[in-house]
Amino acid sequence: MLPEAFHIPAVFVVLAAVVSALTFLRAAPDAVLTAGLTVLLACGVIAPKDALEEMANEGLIAVAALFVVAEGLKQTGGLSFIGQQWIGRPTSLIVAQLRILTPSAVMSAFLNNTPVVAMMMPIVADWARKNRISVTYLLMPLSFAAILGGLCTLIGTSTTLVVHGLLRDYERLNDLGTGAGLSMFEVAWVGFPATIFGLLYLLFAGQKILTERRPAITFGDDPREYTVEMTVEPGSPLVGKSIEEAGLRHLSQMYLSEIERGDRTLVAVAPTECLEANDRLVFVGIVDSVVDLRKIPGLVPATDQTFKLNAPTDKRVMVEAVVSNTCPFLRMSIREARFRSHYNAVVIAVARNGQRLRQKIGDIELLPGDTLLLEAPPGFLTSRRNSRDFFLVSEVEDSTPPRHDKAWLARLVMVAMVAVVTAGLLPMMTAALLAGGLLVVFRCCRIADARRSIDWSVLITMAAGLGLGAALDKTGGARVIAEVLIRAAGDNPWVVLAIVYFLTMIFTNLITAKAAAVLFFPIAMAGATGLGVSHKPFAIAVVVSAAATFATPIGYQTNLMVFGPGGYRFSDFLRLGGPLSLIVAAITLVLTPFIWPF
Repeated sequence: MLPEAFHIPAVFVVLAAVVSALTFLRAAPDAVLTAGLTVLLACGVIAPKDALEEMANEGLIAVAALFVVAEGLKQTGGLSFIGQQWIGRPTSLIVAQLRILTPSAVMSAFLNNTPVVAMMMPIVADWARKNRISVTYLLMPLSFAAILGGLCTLIGTSTTLVVHGLLRDYERLNDLGTGAGLSMFEVAWVGFPATIFGLLYLLFAGQKILTERRPAITFGDDPREYTVEMTVEPGSPLVGKSIEEAGLRHLSQMYLSEIERGDRTLVAVAPTECLEANDRLVFVGIVDSVVDLRKIPGLVPATDQTFKLNAPTDKRVMVEAVVSNTCPFLRMSIREARFRSHYNAVVIAVARNGQRLRQKIGDIELLPGDTLLLEAPPGFLTSRRNSRDFFLVSEVEDSTPPRHDKAWLARLVMVAMVAVVTAGLLPMMTAALLAGGLLVVFRCCRIADARRSIDWSVLITMAAGLGLGAALDKTGGARVIAEVLIRAAGDNPWVVLAIVYFLTMIFTNLITAKAAAVLFFPIAMAGATGLGVSHKPFAIAVVVSAAATFATPIGYQTNLMVFGPGGYRFSDFLRLGGPLSLIVAAITLVLTPFIWPF
């Protein structure tokens, strides 16, 4: 155990080591942050109660619950619908960023930015995968846009609400004005222009500053193509829409080969061709694209055998199986082999050495080496993995067919969650837990899938980052440094305002937004009193600087959320977020004294 006199130096040494490791090493963020917190615990710098109390942080629990909400939307197809409506099919990366960042900023003005980022992350990741764009260019700007939008209203961030409560108490104790604190849109005088200029910066500078990082296996590494037939269901939302409007024109690594309509076959299908009920669509593409087709409402496999499987739709998976040379059904058609009856699995598509198979699925004769894409119960994997009928059996990731009949219910739950939080009827954590529970009760998401959907690395990263911030706050080191620097500012209110702003901004990026706001608010009020000037511009400076956290991932939870999934390094936040922090600072320091005079 370290003596108390060494606690402050120990915190700064550990914090410097964590920042260095995150900047220069390729270690996982959750492991680095947890290691730093563990060292402080082992040295007795912070008590276990103080370090681990952040595990009960409302924002952290809300994020965990929102993973379940997102999973329910994903499994019902409601999530892809939202992605199509918000993002659509942009022609360039900058257009995609505009369609992602703008609604995120608008929603964050009326809803806490943490759930906004949690809900948007899977939508953005899915869109990036389909369009073969690195999420590096999207997730960090998404977090920054949500933070910027939160600067426009009183309820945009919990940090603003914290300062509002402190300001209201301060005004009442000192008989200043009405003691009402901040009005709903008062901070927008600074927050709105900061958001506009911030979004423009992200749109035009993001691509140039961020370094693209792709996984080791790229989107083009799987050359195996399947021929798959899908049918437009009667009453489907696709009926009457053109190929372009239905979203079947620009599919990722898949193309629409032809349409069979009654006795006619339409080849070289035009994008303006309108779909009709019972149209049989023939696609050619890779396995991931086949999975995406199954997620389009109103489009079902052409074979009617899927309705005869002995398993509910929401418990089925897609499996790839390679036919062996000892399979008993070689040289027999899939229909003659009675494949579904024998294996309790249905052939959705067949790949054969890159050949274009023009027969209907049931008429294809099985040959050694054919790769079959099957829809089957999960038990197929265990029962057939070592079968002599197949060389290889493997499950296709994320291939369970969506329950489109529950999509409207999942969307209704999500809208209700947003509405009750916006109206102030329930806090975000309670609303998210209630929404996640309702999705499980209504069977939009199974309990096992709800557990699996929670990304524990994100939660551990957030909790450990908040714990490090608590250590810096509770040792008293931050307060000592801040007070010394404020005293050195002299009696110029502009200089004091700037120092308050930049100190709050620096410590916000090192500890947490709420901790920095609580730390610097009394210091800022003391500075205003000592100068004999209005306290309001100093309060606004604390609000904006504490909420505008861009330069590090550990300062705010939305940055921590995108840190790992985006493949970022610590330096990425400084390179993109540092200039953005200065832009917001310049706008705030220029406008604040004119809107709220000293």
